[in-house]
Amino acid sequence: MIDALSDDYLGSPEVAACFGAEASCAHMLAFEGALAEAQAELTLIPQAAAETIVACAGTLRPDLARLREATVAASNPAIPLVAALTAAVAESDKGAARYVHWGATSQDVLDSALMLAARTAIEHLDARLRRLEHGLATLADAHRATPMVARTLGQQAGPTTFGLKVAGWLNGLVAAHERLNALHARLPLQCGGASGTLAAFGDDAPAVAELLAARLGLAPSAPWHTERGIVRELAAAFADVCAAAGKPATDIVLAAQNEIGELAEAAAPGRGGSSAMPHKRNPVAAIAVVACARRAPGALATVYGCFDHWHERAAGAWHAEAPALAELATLAGGALAQLGRALDGLEVDSAAMRRHLEADLGLGMSEAVSMALAPALGRAAAQALVRQAVTSAREAQRPLGDVLAEMDAVGEHLDAAGLARALDPLAFLGASERFIDQALARAATLAGAPPPVSPIAAECSTSATAAGLPIADPHVEEEDDG
Repeated sequence: MIDALSDDYLGSPEVAACFGAEASCAHMLAFEGALAEAQAELTLIPQAAAETIVACAGTLRPDLARLREATVAASNPAIPLVAALTAAVAESDKGAARYVHWGATSQDVLDSALMLAARTAIEHLDARLRRLEHGLATLADAHRATPMVARTLGQQAGPTTFGLKVAGWLNGLVAAHERLNALHARLPLQCGGASGTLAAFGDDAPAVAELLAARLGLAPSAPWHTERGIVRELAAAFADVCAAAGKPATDIVLAAQNEIGELAEAAAPGRGGSSAMPHKRNPVAAIAVVACARRAPGALATVYGCFDHWHERAAGAWHAEAPALAELATLAGGALAQLGRALDGLEVDSAAMRRHLEADLGLGMSEAVSMALAPALGRAAAQALVRQAVTSAREAQRPLGDVLAEMDAVGEHLDAAGLARALDPLAFLGASERFIDQALARAATLAGAPPPVSPIAAECSTSATAAGLPIADPHVEEEDDG
């Protein structure tokens, strides 16, 4: 993240913790314990040895400072952690220590741990998305008939409703949510051994991988050491959450401008002020969401820049992916948290929305009048006629309706009542009500689905606080093929 002072503002400590040192150790130790159990079930290692490994993996609390130091020399944290686990097992049963990490490789441990971390992060994001979607659905329904001006290319366009705008925000979040949760169910185990063949497991290799996947609650998969599609999908899904949150946040920032004043974040002591200007009321939560969303593409580019993994094991590419993926998940969590703050107590000035809709001489109804005239005149001729009226209205600074009422070519096809209907913003909202209903129904369907839950959530969330156990020399008794 940026720095210790901004991390909580532009990120999510809870999501960051899913990828933190303590959680990573817990995930890696869960892998080692599950591996030993699977191998013992297939009699590849003694049952007694597996029980000792599982017990030690469940109680080991490595000294994180020493683990970080050893990681610098070893090139990845799996090597010194496996060494520490081996040393702990040896204290209980020297013979069992030889079976720790049996036939696996560092990338198996780290990639599987990364999937476990991503799964937990998705569960955090799911809970936040559900709360936001419920709030947006309520807001959209409450304002389905609140008229406002639509803005295209930064200019006032025709009429819309604030409810439809919110429904658009809701659709974006729901779409990102659906993609994210679909990934949760298919996060794969990584288990390929030194060269991606699992040759060390012999004929039992497929069975070991299936049992290991089942114990960790991950999907069985062929080794994907250098086929990183799942990492790119996860990165894109996390970035998509940032983008989906960034859209309403950007709209809130724009609508909170003094010249517009249609929306405002809830006022509170110490919130939204300026260090220099006492009158300021900045939409600070929405601004934070925008900042998170703006940072996501850089981290996403890092992941996609690592697409060219060499041969059967890459040098540097998968090492770079993990921190970028963690950053994307953390940014997604931060964006959702801050969007929740922005929406909580959001002030909607419907009077300002109506004023802007009726401002600018009523020119925003030009399309409606054109379409009312088109059946009689044809689309091109109708637009040309209305364009002439718009020019006259602007030059004379007169309302468009007054100018149109004086044009014989208009009166021939629209009587006073017909022209009034064409100039009524509430009569030109099209299928907005239906689109709002569709957005609410889609959100309700997702809300009715059970939340994704890790099969081993309790086990994998075990705290791995330092307890002073030594980090063994990674070159003693435990070698890794890289």
